[in-house]
Amino acid sequence: MSRISAHFDSLPFISAVRAVRGLKRRRERNTILPSEADVVTVVTDPTCVEKLAQLFPSVSPVRIPVRVSTVVTGRRRLEEQTVIEFGTAREVLFSSGLPLEFEDQVRLVNSDGSLDTRATVVAVRYHGGGKAVAVRFVGEVGNWIIKP
Repeated sequence: MSRISAHFDSLPFISAVRAVRGLKRRRERNTILPSEADVVTVVTDPTCVEKLAQLFPSVSPVRIPVRVSTVVTGRRRLEEQTVIEFGTAREVLFSSGLPLEFEDQVRLVNSDGSLDTRATVVAVRYHGGGKAVAVRFVGEVGNWIIKP
């Protein structure tokens, strides 16, 4: 039975507990074979960022922790830690609690400083109390992981 549960554990969105619970044993040549199993899939509603990502056809999922800070003159600079969830060769998408609007300027910096660039807000989506933001790099980002 451990071989069967290990197989189900490797599949995304499958509950191994439910799959093994419905297992019936049958003896055939001194081996135990599964005759049936319940498979349960988990379907979740898309997050705010996933919904925004649907507007970018060449988007790829990524997980890059960054510090986002506002680039403003005459006002106090605001910043937060977030995770870039999707990216293209020119844009990145993340959730944000900052008061960002279309055409605002931000600075993105990762923990080791290998990503340190400015970007402009090109889309904002509000959904379910959250906010997703898409920003486009202002200039060329030489070490960006997604190439055109």
